[in-house]
Amino acid sequence: MIEVRNLVYEYPTKRALDGVSLTIESGTITALVGPNGAGKTTLMRCLAALEMPYSGQVLIDGLDTRLEPRKIHENLSFLPDFFGLYDSLSVRRCLSFAARAHGLTGRAVEIAVDKAAERVGLTERMKQKAAELSRGLRQRLAIGQAIVHEPKVIMLDEPASGLDPDARRSLSALFLELKASGLTLIVSSHILSELEDYSGSMIIIQNGKMVGGQAVALTENRISYSIELAAPSEAFAAFLQGLPGVTRTESLGSASQVWLESPAQRADIVRAIVQAGFPLCGFSETRRTLEQTYLEETGRAAR
Repeated sequence: MIEVRNLVYEYPTKRALDGVSLTIESGTITALVGPNGAGKTTLMRCLAALEMPYSGQVLIDGLDTRLEPRKIHENLSFLPDFFGLYDSLSVRRCLSFAARAHGLTGRAVEIAVDKAAERVGLTERMKQKAAELSRGLRQRLAIGQAIVHEPKVIMLDEPASGLDPDARRSLSALFLELKASGLTLIVSSHILSELEDYSGSMIIIQNGKMVGGQAVALTENRISYSIELAAPSEAFAAFLQGLPGVTRTESLGSASQVWLESPAQRADIVRAIVQAGFPLCGFSETRRTLEQTYLEETGRAAR
């Protein structure tokens, strides 16, 4: 769906993007993270064909941003951190305006507006003015405007900024629903705990470069199992590595961490440990957080 090749973007006094290359598959949610000033927003604006890079190439569904920016805008939406709404207009009129701005006419506008409102949960508020909506509902309206023309890709810069925990949870559920409907989402945020609720991969940008040179898959090696013995055993590490279904192990003293091909193998592992005579006293699931993954990746790059 999205392919970036050796992208370079320069401001008068700074190189904001320095040789960024990446690929994003359709129907996925990708987290875009990094410190302030790293180049995240510049990258998103280049992907949205709002900025022309100094060199390199950006392809959106096979279309080059340099050659066909208008066609790309038909299939893509970018919602910036500070978005604007016409506060004096109703929800329906806001969505209608966005639909017409994207070239829809006649009956197609009404159909698109009703569908977008349903997708973002605003069907019951169509007559309410934008100024009367809460921060979370205004965010939903902005997303509704962004998807009213049914793009294939939507990019959101800090979408959960200023939202309370309930609104953030609701927004996460909305993103998963949009993904299930076939949309490709790129979400930039500093709230890593929020991103891990729905992201399948993570792109880390630092100083205009992509850490590690590729996206980090968040589903791989995310879940492991902590094993605790009543007493340390030098033979236990080798024993774990020889068990079927074990893909990786880490051991330190009486504590071990094990990664399995499938969660269904947990019972077999416990049974094998007990039958082998090891003094098992603890077995629990451990999930690596997105923040831990981020720190590991950036730490590895620093080394």
